[in-house]
Amino acid sequence: MVPARVPLSFKPETPRELLDACKDMRWRLFSGFLYKIMTKDDENQEGSVVPFKPNAAQRRQMLDLHYRSIILKARQLGMTTLAAILWLDHAMFCADQRCGIIAHSREDAEVIFRDKVKFAYNNLPPELKRLFPLKRDSASELLFAHNNSSVRVAVSMRSGTIHRLHISEMGKIAAKHPEKAREIVTGSLPAVPKTGIAVIESTAEGEEGEFYDIATKAEERGKDQLTPLTLMEWRFHFYPWYIEPGYVADPASVKISPEQHEYFDGVEVEMGVTLSLPQRAWWVSKLNSEMSGDAQKMWQEYPSTPEECWKRSTEGTFYAPQLANARAEGRITIIPHVKHVHVHTFWDIGAGDGTGIWAMQHVGVRHRFIRYFEDWAQGYEHYVNELRATGWLFGVHYLPHDAMHQRQMENRVASPMEILQELAPDWNFTIVPRVQTLQQGIDMTRAKFPEAWFDEDGCEEGLRHVALYHKKWNARLGRWSHEPEKLDGHSEAADALRQWAQGFDPKLHTFPSRPSNRKRPRGGM
Repeated sequence: MVPARVPLSFKPETPRELLDACKDMRWRLFSGFLYKIMTKDDENQEGSVVPFKPNAAQRRQMLDLHYRSIILKARQLGMTTLAAILWLDHAMFCADQRCGIIAHSREDAEVIFRDKVKFAYNNLPPELKRLFPLKRDSASELLFAHNNSSVRVAVSMRSGTIHRLHISEMGKIAAKHPEKAREIVTGSLPAVPKTGIAVIESTAEGEEGEFYDIATKAEERGKDQLTPLTLMEWRFHFYPWYIEPGYVADPASVKISPEQHEYFDGVEVEMGVTLSLPQRAWWVSKLNSEMSGDAQKMWQEYPSTPEECWKRSTEGTFYAPQLANARAEGRITIIPHVKHVHVHTFWDIGAGDGTGIWAMQHVGVRHRFIRYFEDWAQGYEHYVNELRATGWLFGVHYLPHDAMHQRQMENRVASPMEILQELAPDWNFTIVPRVQTLQQGIDMTRAKFPEAWFDEDGCEEGLRHVALYHKKWNARLGRWSHEPEKLDGHSEAADALRQWAQGFDPKLHTFPSRPSNRKRPRGGM
């Protein structure tokens, strides 16, 4: 007889011993005898078909599994493979269970089902496989005849009850298909009962979206270790690249700069770990060979800390390199307002409800941005009053070319320029000439960015919008288009900053001698 707790080294020699050993879930999942997986052929692996033995990250996740778990991770740690094996095992040995995996595309769903779920089932020991016959075997689902449990992989799961749900690469879904991410949050996750298990895992895709929202809230909640999590609260898990023992390289073949060693030293202090020279060499080698020296791609794909994960990838964005340089050069810092120096403002007046305004002082050779203003569904009087309330001495207010266009207001047809001049006749407004193409204006902004300094508090919201200003994703072609996304609330800040690059030249302006902040009766729209 096989004992209740089977040694992981146990190799059953008879069908009876196999069935007895299978009563121990730990042996089924950790011994490597039952399940097979396909892996890549590389220097760390002997072949494409190997026994499933959980790696360090997978073991940690299995031991720390909660009813609701969200995983922020490095690439290639095998979390989707783990879900495929766990859900298959659960469906085979527990009756009337529905287990599902959601992928970010139909093609990925088919690959996960074929190469992970179905592959593991097809490679079971023959005598065991005969005990788990299939009632349905489709391109996306296995339904077992002996106990009415199933495993399926799809891009959405809304109907019925799902006892085990794994959502793969939720960050990518949220970034490229936000409506699909909302469908998962509002439709698929509620299908998991309180005592069921839901797991969301992904590498990061920037500081917005459903994955970012759930993960950051879970991370913050996890700081309170005195109050136990409820069944419906998300447990935050972070798995960095250095948890994988195979991520090492020969230090003799990789040049590690002093700045890179300083970075690794900082990670050691922050995360309470020790990074060996072979680990450091692997990271630098990966940075140079696969990421073209782009540290932001490493932060996203192979993060060292949770904070790194959310640093936006440059893919699809317009100003990420410029912002990264501004931070590295210390140009996003404390920028105090200088009295008696004119404050210039740069506006984007959207055809919709949003308006963004940057406030800047030109001092010496520095263009010092001290505040960003933004609001929605407000009349122009609101912004005039907001600016007057600062008590600043204003220079020129730069408006976009479409500020001259006539629009239907509440009770009249007028242009934004006409309305603003009526509200603030003591202010100096000017129209920024239109450039030939939007891309030309973006290129002008990129070129002028090294002259800009930003107050880290007053401009925080505007800088966040500029960082997230990105191209539209063409789902049909599977690539970024050349047009910016205008519907996510980030374009107002970016377009307002572009007015500075296109229109401001300190040598060309003289300013009125009369006071510019004289209080006027309220009026206008």
